[in-house]
Amino acid sequence: MHTSIAFVTRHRLRAAQAAGVLALSSLLSACYVVPMQPTVGGPVQSPAAAAASAQQPAPSTVTFNARMYPANDLAAKYGAVQGTVTNDLHGRGIFTANVAGETYTGEATRNPGSSRGGMANGVGSRGGWMKCTYQMNSEALGTGQCELNNGARFTMHLGS
Repeated sequence: MHTSIAFVTRHRLRAAQAAGVLALSSLLSACYVVPMQPTVGGPVQSPAAAAASAQQPAPSTVTFNARMYPANDLAAKYGAVQGTVTNDLHGRGIFTANVAGETYTGEATRNPGSSRGGMANGVGSRGGWMKCTYQMNSEALGTGQCELNNGARFTMHLGS
């Protein structure tokens, strides 16, 4: 009697395993791959991957070089000055420049109602200030003027 219970239990276990394999194979038989680009030897890409690769994110900021050249005798002692404007693409940006070891940092904004003209103001690390006006000639190039609190004036070129 003991062997017949083991035989029945073993039989039920195998039947359950067979049913599981059958169920799994019937589920997997409904899955198939359809190539979206049926070029012989070419890459095959799923529609989701194709959509993801086609939607490249737009840049969130653009950084412009700001080159400033002396425009009066007070500025001549500083020589050419380098700076940057990091534009957030919403009409604002962060302005930085270094003049004779003093770092100026501030904000650049577009003039109200203008898509090209604007101003930038920075406060120096030693208490000085710089104010600039600019006009963009294209999306990536512009010109302007900057003045330091001591009266030194510069002409400015924006862009690469």
